[in-house]
Amino acid sequence: MSEQYSTKTLDHLGIVAGVCQQIGLIEQIDARVPDTGRTVSVGQAVQAMVINGLGFVGRPLYLTPEFYRNKPLDLLIGEGIEADDLNSDSLGKALDHLYDAGITEVFAAVSAHALKRYGIVVKFAHLDTTSFSLEGAYDCAEEAEEQAISITYGHSKDHRPDLKQAILGVICANKTSIPAYLTAVSGNMSDKKSMPEMAQTYFEQFSEDEETPVLVADSALYSANTLGKLSRIKWVTRVPATITEAKKLLADTAPAQMTASEREGYFFHEATSHYAGVEQRWLVVLYQPRREQELIRLDKQISRERDRLAKQVKKLERQTFNCAEDARQAVAAFGKQWLFHVVQGDVYSTERYTQSGRPTLASEKVTFWHSHVTFEQDTQAIDQHQKPLGKYIIATNQLAPDRLSLEELLTIYKDQNTSVECGFRFLKDPLFFAHSLFLKKPSRIMGLLMVMGLSLLIYALAEHHLRQQLAAQNQTIPDQKGYPTQRPTMRRVFQMFEGIHILTITSGDHQHRLVTNVRDIHLQIATLLGELILKFYVFQETPL
Repeated sequence: MSEQYSTKTLDHLGIVAGVCQQIGLIEQIDARVPDTGRTVSVGQAVQAMVINGLGFVGRPLYLTPEFYRNKPLDLLIGEGIEADDLNSDSLGKALDHLYDAGITEVFAAVSAHALKRYGIVVKFAHLDTTSFSLEGAYDCAEEAEEQAISITYGHSKDHRPDLKQAILGVICANKTSIPAYLTAVSGNMSDKKSMPEMAQTYFEQFSEDEETPVLVADSALYSANTLGKLSRIKWVTRVPATITEAKKLLADTAPAQMTASEREGYFFHEATSHYAGVEQRWLVVLYQPRREQELIRLDKQISRERDRLAKQVKKLERQTFNCAEDARQAVAAFGKQWLFHVVQGDVYSTERYTQSGRPTLASEKVTFWHSHVTFEQDTQAIDQHQKPLGKYIIATNQLAPDRLSLEELLTIYKDQNTSVECGFRFLKDPLFFAHSLFLKKPSRIMGLLMVMGLSLLIYALAEHHLRQQLAAQNQTIPDQKGYPTQRPTMRRVFQMFEGIHILTITSGDHQHRLVTNVRDIHLQIATLLGELILKFYVFQETPL
């Protein structure tokens, strides 16, 4: 009896598909999006896009069939689906259906189910936004859906003001980059408007008797208009240094008044405030390494100003004026230009004949006025510039120290870097979807942003769960340098799974599947991640 052989590439995609199965991604989406009657359901199309994005191959969506041509689609997505079924028309229609169902609502349902499935309770909700630059005209007048965002110019966090953009708002759970909430925002909407709206919408899903997480955000959330609207929410945010009360506190709080934090290099001092009529605790934070850097930077600014001032003084002293008052006004105006130096000057006169050559008895003289300028450092101004360096203020309306200590307050705010900011770095990866945002309709852009958020959800869940299991079972895996670690990144884990294939041997009415190139480290990781992931990397036998 002849045997037929074929191979498919699996690599790390079994991990991705396994996590999708653990949270029931296809079922959760299909339960909220009407049946389209197509070969590929919306849930299957979304899972296909998620796996494509987490394949880190940098392919745009229209090349999805090419990506799946050598992949075991029946295992990753479902039986009866071919690579050509995942064409741009199929995926585009799926994005349309996601938009119609409401990307925020669908994502919130999927995320809530996933968090419950993994036993994750959201105690701290980290909120932030980022922008995605897009190529193309994006004439919003052609967009039929009234609720679609506007792809337009705005403040670019990508530093591409020449491109139109869309904004993605995300709330991540605790100290992880696991997104609990997601929404798309028009490219010209400011954070000061969008972030309070996001916060209110997110917290509306909690009942009045349900304990809500603490909201953590940057200074865009902190304004007199916003704080009153968030009275039901406990929040932690940074106070804008432009507020008069904050300016004074930053200047008046001397390092000697501050207490050393458990975090190396950090010092803090607590104060109270009733800004905007809201009773709150303020924590003045000093980070000594940053202060030293900023003092050095300030010294350079002072030095550059001194050099520039010396040149301008010579230029001013060469000028002539027709009267003493004009010369004095010029010196006074000149002195107001400088931040770190005090300028002083006096005026003096000289006489010259009106005509050149040897003067005669009839020659007339004219008087010209000049300035003589001296300058020195303004020690008082420099001192005022030095006082707030390296400092910032964190505010919270959680007034009970036993519920939120000063150390916890600082830690929670600093966790932004390992939570939502880390998620944005993932989404901006050039091998991810960030270079594939070339869809023509704003509504489809919104759908794709949701798919990107789901990809982050899958990635972050896998990373969080693996780290938890490694710590719980006191195991380690090698990092990229070969050293043992309990906190690997999933990017590194994905790299470790490169080269794994599925060999299919068909003989008569039996089909044997062998997973090749699987080593002990792969089985260790797959076992820690769970049974649904492990099944992708063990021997399989399937009757035809």
